[in-house]
Amino acid sequence: MITKRIIPCLDVKDGRVVKGVNFLGLADVSSPVKLARFYSNCGADELVFYDITASAEGRALFTDILTEVASTIFIPLTVGGGINTLEDFDRVLKCGADKVSVNSGALRDPSLIAGAAKKYGDQCVVLSVDAKRVDGQFRVFAKGGRLDTGLDALEWIQSGVANGAGEIVLNSIDTDGVKNGFDMEMLEAVCSVVDVPIIASGGAGCAEHFKTLFHSLPKVDAGLAASIFHFGEVSIPALKRELSEDGIPMRCEEARYVQD
Repeated sequence: MITKRIIPCLDVKDGRVVKGVNFLGLADVSSPVKLARFYSNCGADELVFYDITASAEGRALFTDILTEVASTIFIPLTVGGGINTLEDFDRVLKCGADKVSVNSGALRDPSLIAGAAKKYGDQCVVLSVDAKRVDGQFRVFAKGGRLDTGLDALEWIQSGVANGAGEIVLNSIDTDGVKNGFDMEMLEAVCSVVDVPIIASGGAGCAEHFKTLFHSLPKVDAGLAASIFHFGEVSIPALKRELSEDGIPMRCEEARYVQD
């Protein structure tokens, strides 16, 4: 079994990390630079940075904060929000991102995935999908979960991978922030149609949820979470040790240091 990854997510709005439930009711958490440094030093495998209102507000991602975050950490960084063109890819990568996440921009222009994969390589292109159940179908949503695109999520993901997306982040709106566990049904459906790395997002509330995820769906490569890490409900070093002791392959290097 391939080593699994634990990935904290920074949802950034107006220069601050925020968190809500089902993509609604956003509350202020902390400084993205401060949190990024903390996660880099306490054993996170990667970090995801989303400027969550860039697309909805029709603006470019805040590169000043991103540059500061990238210069602070020593782990791979995936960045998304307001990525609509190859120029946006270039700008974000020059700020220090290792991978670029596309969502609404790819929905507007599906050729963006293929163009970016050709220019920067499949490994650089992450397709982030916000999905929710509608009339028995997994439906793709845009604009921070506010707009039902009418697209079938499984078909959209298959198309994205065919066009060159090297990784999928599946964000279940139904389980986001609820802390009752990952959306296993939705994840299993995605695992059945693509063979690229899949990152599960939405619903983690405790270490047991990560155990269930990795044992039940070995094709899932990583678990992404926000609030349980932000508020200290789950410690990343302790989580990785517990998962490793439960037979799940993890990179359990000692944390460099842990501080607020």
